Amino acid sequence: MQNTQLQEFDVVIMGAGFAGICQARHLMLTIPNLKIALIDPRPEDRQDKDMKIGESTVEIAALFISKDLGLHEYMIEHHTPKHGLHFHWPKNITNTQTLDDYYHAWSNRSTAIPTFHMNRAKFERDVLKMVKEMGVTFYNGRVVDVDLTPGDNPHLVTVKLGEEKFQLKAKHLIDAGGRNFIIGRKTDNIINDVDNLFGVNTGTAWIRVRNIDRNVFDSGYHPLRASSSTYYATNHFFGHGHWLWMIPSDSETMELSIGVIHHHDVIPANSVNTEEKFYEFLKANHTLLYDLIQSGENVDFHYRPKVAYKSKTMFSPDNWYVMGDAAYIFDAFYSYGTSTIALAIESVTEIIRAKLAGEPDAAKKQELYNKFNLTYADNVNYIMRDHKKQLGHASVMSWRIYFEYMWWFGLHVPMYVGKWHLDPTFVEQFVQRVPGNLNTLFADIYNQLNELVDRNANIGLMDCYRADQLIFGYHTLKHFDHFLENTKFEPRRCNVFADMKHTYFFVAIWYVLFQWKGFGLSGVLNPRHIYQFCRLLWLSAKAAIAERVYKSKIKGVPNNTEIEQMREEFKSYRYQPELQPWKTQVSTVKTDELMEVEKELVHR
Repeated sequence: MQNTQLQEFDVVIMGAGFAGICQARHLMLTIPNLKIALIDPRPEDRQDKDMKIGESTVEIAALFISKDLGLHEYMIEHHTPKHGLHFHWPKNITNTQTLDDYYHAWSNRSTAIPTFHMNRAKFERDVLKMVKEMGVTFYNGRVVDVDLTPGDNPHLVTVKLGEEKFQLKAKHLIDAGGRNFIIGRKTDNIINDVDNLFGVNTGTAWIRVRNIDRNVFDSGYHPLRASSSTYYATNHFFGHGHWLWMIPSDSETMELSIGVIHHHDVIPANSVNTEEKFYEFLKANHTLLYDLIQSGENVDFHYRPKVAYKSKTMFSPDNWYVMGDAAYIFDAFYSYGTSTIALAIESVTEIIRAKLAGEPDAAKKQELYNKFNLTYADNVNYIMRDHKKQLGHASVMSWRIYFEYMWWFGLHVPMYVGKWHLDPTFVEQFVQRVPGNLNTLFADIYNQLNELVDRNANIGLMDCYRADQLIFGYHTLKHFDHFLENTKFEPRRCNVFADMKHTYFFVAIWYVLFQWKGFGLSGVLNPRHIYQFCRLLWLSAKAAIAERVYKSKIKGVPNNTEIEQMREEFKSYRYQPELQPWKTQVSTVKTDELMEVEKELVHR
């Protein structure tokens, strides 16, 4: 059956997974009266077999979901809390039966910004229902073709629903359809050769189990360790050429997601690509996790032979966009995925808003946001370089994690809080300067870490959560602008330059300590290392200047407009020591029912 009916929309989103439904909700909340179509072949109820990686959020994604999508209460009521990321290395690879058999770097408290694990099927089912109620048109069909047109001309999308085919027309077309690469294949947009992916060549196997016995993992009784949960964290387990995640994705069914990212050069695909082989791998290398999944009931198993790829373009001047798994992924390490999606969604919404409003800088924003998101993708994925050699070395990897945490909390999070990723001036500076300033530093450090692995050096365990590792009580989660305390959630209220100033400074201190611990006096006095140290201090000084300029521009601007308005209203406050009457007039005529009750009482 062929249907030539043509329906027009402002935006057509292909894919109703996490990226697609969140993009739809963000657009509907931000741009009134927008006409949106959402297409996905999967059933709306999203049953158990609708499984993918990505049940864990970190600060940017958690803020986006809770604050910008207005789903904080929903997340509290329907998904599990997350108490940071924990990292575990075997003390002896032949004995991994309990947590005591591992070295650890684990959170000592709940994070300042609450984060969550999520049951992806439940989240996608529920939010899809929400966006439909908001007015989004959902087509439970399959995209069979797209006709991409240049400039501002509308695109055509051919959809098959049962035996019927029809077309949708839209000026803005978003591919959130994951590894189907609907636009990626049409435009030859995907890069997947290892040489252009920083040498990352990985596969992944993962399972879900239910009704596990949590006590196999941990009793939960640790009065001297921390004020946070060990179980309700994203637990990372390390070994040579691999790392594993353990995520509690549902508290009612005690469901766990457990998976491995393995480097093919170390662990070939045919050694973990079936459920039986994966179980054998766990039993031999992480007995604790094997015993844990044996205590429950298997739900499913999946294997993906290739993880890493990226796109040449994310936001085209021809008004098509790719995001989420349709755009890029290198590794699930640090649970970056949903946060990078959040940045892309907000960028796309602002492009569409500016274009629909006819703003003169709309095309410029599109160009800058595309460059920013591609640059950001390369920066966050560059940190997966050389994992295959370093993951299993507890000392080296703990120093690396500390170093990478410094950038996340010192630059990425305050940048997002202040919506600086949407500020054209900031974005232009970011794409011009950040890669050149930092890539050589990261490359030098990773090469030195490789050298330490080759020497089998032990330079101590660097704990990314403790405040006694550097100087002045610094810890990686510390922020230097009071954006949480003063509710600086409006665009450009958060002083990202203050955080950048301090981050560059403390990275410089970390760098000197790293050289001393790893290479002694010769490392500290190496001219190249002195140059890197001085450059970090220079970047700190430049950020200090930018901070002063920023402060002069926002002088007199309230931290939060709503709170300032309340304070203004409070100036006219006067205490009113009375109450409004609330009793209704009582009739003096007794009802028949009341008289019967009185008679009964007298009789008693």
